[in-house]
Amino acid sequence: MNIAQYTKAASLEEAWELNQKRAAVVLGGGCWLRLSPQRRIAQAIDLSGLGLDKIEEGDDCFRIGAMVTLGQLEGHEGLAAFTQGAMKEAVRHIVGTQFRNMATVGGSISGRFGFSDIWTLFLALDAQVELYKGGAVSLADFGQTGPGKDIVTYIVVPKRACQTAYDSLRLNETDFPVIAVAVSADSEDVRCVIGARPARAQVLCQSVSDVRRQGLEGAAEKMAGSMNYESNMRGSADYRHDMAVVLCRRLLTKVLGGDQ
Repeated sequence: MNIAQYTKAASLEEAWELNQKRAAVVLGGGCWLRLSPQRRIAQAIDLSGLGLDKIEEGDDCFRIGAMVTLGQLEGHEGLAAFTQGAMKEAVRHIVGTQFRNMATVGGSISGRFGFSDIWTLFLALDAQVELYKGGAVSLADFGQTGPGKDIVTYIVVPKRACQTAYDSLRLNETDFPVIAVAVSADSEDVRCVIGARPARAQVLCQSVSDVRRQGLEGAAEKMAGSMNYESNMRGSADYRHDMAVVLCRRLLTKVLGGDQ
């Protein structure tokens, strides 16, 4: 990879202006850029000096800076307590400790990768993406549009009374997931997200009453069956579907109780 011009931005405005150049790239942690077919970067933009490397916990939300590392997510006690350990579970398998201490939340979200564990969990948590110029957009909408030439500044996770769980299936400990599932349930609704299909994660919402009426087995089959799956080197489409049913049922049992 060849970088012609590197700039450590002094402000978000400078970063945004630089990003308007045709071949400009926001570095993030730089860990996933090797997956891009673009091997020559005319303008690399470093956001590390803009104070976006903190997790702010307020009364109604968590604001996670774009330069927060996956390692910070993994070790944050507030997020661990709020998600009942799901945040740590979603992050701990990603490559290795050194990688997680470099890869950033903003880079992972901006990339909109189909294999992304944290995308799957953030979607279940109904997270929003804050853009420097574009303001707040839901993660689901961001998945359709991407950042464009804007700058991702924060990921905002609303605090609501809910039970959350995450699980994934991998061929080995640090591999990309074959299938990934996150479920979040409050008193009224259940959000079930299935990722690594291997396409980008999608969410299905049902009322708690509907899930209980169907039973956990029936609800898991309906949720998993509502999404499309594809085959690749890690697993076939049929295998992914079957394992999605298993993980959905397991997580529904965890968040709603096993007496259904």
